[in-house]
Amino acid sequence: MLGLEHRIAATALVRRGRELELMHRAMGFATLSLVTLAPLLIVVAAVDPLREGGFAAWLVDGMGLSGRSAHVVTDIISPPVRVISTTSVWGGVLVAVFGVSFAGSVQNGYERVWGLPPGPWHRVWRQATWLAVLTAYLYQEVLNGHQFHGWWRVGVSAPLGVLFFWWGEHFLLGGQLRRRTLLPGALATMVGLGGLRVFSDLVFTPLIVDNAISYGTVGIVLVVESWLTGVGFVVYGGAMFGRWFCEHHWLSGWRTRVSGTERRDTP
Repeated sequence: MLGLEHRIAATALVRRGRELELMHRAMGFATLSLVTLAPLLIVVAAVDPLREGGFAAWLVDGMGLSGRSAHVVTDIISPPVRVISTTSVWGGVLVAVFGVSFAGSVQNGYERVWGLPPGPWHRVWRQATWLAVLTAYLYQEVLNGHQFHGWWRVGVSAPLGVLFFWWGEHFLLGGQLRRRTLLPGALATMVGLGGLRVFSDLVFTPLIVDNAISYGTVGIVLVVESWLTGVGFVVYGGAMFGRWFCEHHWLSGWRTRVSGTERRDTP
């Protein structure tokens, strides 16, 4: 009987992933990351006061690359010379606007996961704030990578990551859900990102070198895009798992607050 309940719960999770179009949404996440978020991070990394290697170092750290593959990515994806001095004011504004559009896409994904109505346009300040905190989070992750290694790095980065995704989802959703409801999703997201990092080390590290030899820059971009797709899958999939966990394993009768009204969701 217990096995049947587990199979039913697992089927519900798979069905929810299909309804959310999880893979399609993850691919959209990857495309927006490359087109809208990457230019903003390049500009921010270029003014890094500690000179930790620029955007390429951020990307290498995020993917968990090392050795020759890290050098290949650094050589191909490096910050432009004098990026700040050559960026016009309007160009900087456009870069920031594109970054906010990425945050809006993430907010929309969270709303779809929880079945919430879209937030009003004036909540764009939440998206801008979340984007600024995301940039600070990625920056400190690079710093942690230089200061800590092995399990020390995991012990420092994992709690900070859980805290960021826990706060970020609650903040983007405008506090419509209780914090305890979002905690399982934040934990699942960090577990997924840890697994993706291991997968990247085993698969993407040698693949980058092979693609650089066979396809050049295009091959490197394809690998980066594939990794970003995995990140999007984990971010949305983690939130989706969090809702599923609340419905099937959390305290019975868990409550959420939506648009100022109290409702009860049951499995």
